[in-house]
Amino acid sequence: MKATVTVMLKPGVLDPQGKAIGQALHGLGFAGVGEVRAGKIIELELTESDPAAARAQAEEMARKLLANMVIESFRVDISR
Repeated sequence: MKATVTVMLKPGVLDPQGKAIGQALHGLGFAGVGEVRAGKIIELELTESDPAAARAQAEEMARKLLANMVIESFRVDISR
């Protein structure tokens, strides 16, 4: 199974990387861009064949290592 973990800063947490990206996009003429938030995507190849168990494993990995739970939130998507 493949687990995709998307990690983003929680709302209200300053995002200097997102701000820099937004300013660069405006500088390139993309005036229609509002707030920009930057995050990270981690793809995990898991040997688990049960989707529920794979999700539980990926969520545990995210809580323990992949996301800083104080300032970040995460989402897990499972695919075959």
